[in-house]
Amino acid sequence: MRAPFHWFAGRTLCVALAVVLVAQTGPCSAAGVGSQAASANLRARYVGLQAELAQNAFNQPLVVRSDDSQGRIQGEVLAVVDFSLAQVAQAVNNPTHWCDIMILHINTKYCAAKPGPHGMQITVHIGKKTPENLVYTKPLVLDYVSHPPETDYVNIGLSAKDGPIGTSDYEIVLEATALPAGRSFLRLSYAYRVNMMGKLALQTYLATAGRSKVGFSVVPGTPGAQAVLTGGVRGVVERNTMRYYLAITSYLEAEQLPERDRQEARLLGWIRATERYPDQLLEMDRTTYLDMKRAELLRQQTPR
Repeated sequence: MRAPFHWFAGRTLCVALAVVLVAQTGPCSAAGVGSQAASANLRARYVGLQAELAQNAFNQPLVVRSDDSQGRIQGEVLAVVDFSLAQVAQAVNNPTHWCDIMILHINTKYCAAKPGPHGMQITVHIGKKTPENLVYTKPLVLDYVSHPPETDYVNIGLSAKDGPIGTSDYEIVLEATALPAGRSFLRLSYAYRVNMMGKLALQTYLATAGRSKVGFSVVPGTPGAQAVLTGGVRGVVERNTMRYYLAITSYLEAEQLPERDRQEARLLGWIRATERYPDQLLEMDRTTYLDMKRAELLRQQTPR
């Protein structure tokens, strides 16, 4: 079994950008830690999560975590995937591949990887869940940092100091470590800060379009009571983290196909994966998604 993985103007942007980014700081961080220690920490997480990975609502070895405290929103997906570490490294250790991954998200309208003043950068345009002219989207420029892959550990980071609509300190970390039988343990995490403007934007979204939406983790409650899924800001974080996790695994699955078939397979893989979680992730029908993304991919392949 293979483990699968902002609103308009201010609203679309604030929610979607939350998704794109993964934390290198805070309690879920690998930043500032030597690669050997970071690899050991990730393996310790895997050992500590054995019970949750073995039995959960996903019916696969996958855990979703989130936190919202001290002005910083954080989230992560931890999962066992049926891909070797070499396959994971080949997929994520290339900024162009990240654009192939990010464009699968319904709110990503365009992505380009280009040299920047201090290395490679990834520019992501975020917009509505419908076709949109890039003039009306907001770009986020992420610095891309790839740590040399090791025999048992991969670490990729993206970060942006400034973000739109009252957000800042975006950071992405994708870690993976090798497991037996050609599998890997993967951790996708993200974090970003919000100021008062960003909080107001999120509150507006949560009072309108996001009012009835839920995440994946269960809110602690009275023993024996019916489980309640998290909502609010943590729900936003969890939904978007999962969308990008599914984008990564859809990319990995498509890499097994002939090159001419991969792009369409990524799209189909992503929308099918989101259909498994209708309460959290389903936003449009398959045909609408495919038509929109084919047009956006064609635009992305046009030099700008």
